[in-house]
Amino acid sequence: MARQNSDAAARTAGASRLVREAQRLRSRKPRGAPPDLDRLIHERIRLGMVSALAVNESLSFNDLKKLLKTTDGNLSVHARRLEEAEYVICEKYFVGRLPKTVYRLTPSGRRALERYLDHMEALIQSMRPR
Repeated sequence: MARQNSDAAARTAGASRLVREAQRLRSRKPRGAPPDLDRLIHERIRLGMVSALAVNESLSFNDLKKLLKTTDGNLSVHARRLEEAEYVICEKYFVGRLPKTVYRLTPSGRRALERYLDHMEALIQSMRPR
């Protein structure tokens, strides 16, 4: 019985080492590999928001909703993710009795977009025949 327990423990320890080694190899990048895409910006609605805000000083919620052809709920969820990452700033105020929400791109959001675009350009260039 004691021998069975020690054999099982040895197999478990060996399996754990193999799992850790596989994880390490999967996470390792080849030399010269570009950094991973910014998954936060890579999503279609968020990329659209950041891109639109990069060429406009600010845009209202309704402007973004029309431009991106999305719903209130979808836009608000994506906008919140960008706010949490500090890529956009949200300002809320009233015009008369009507609420107005305006978004602006932050300097860190602009840098993130530039990194993303540089990465995409590098990927495109690497796929073109020389």
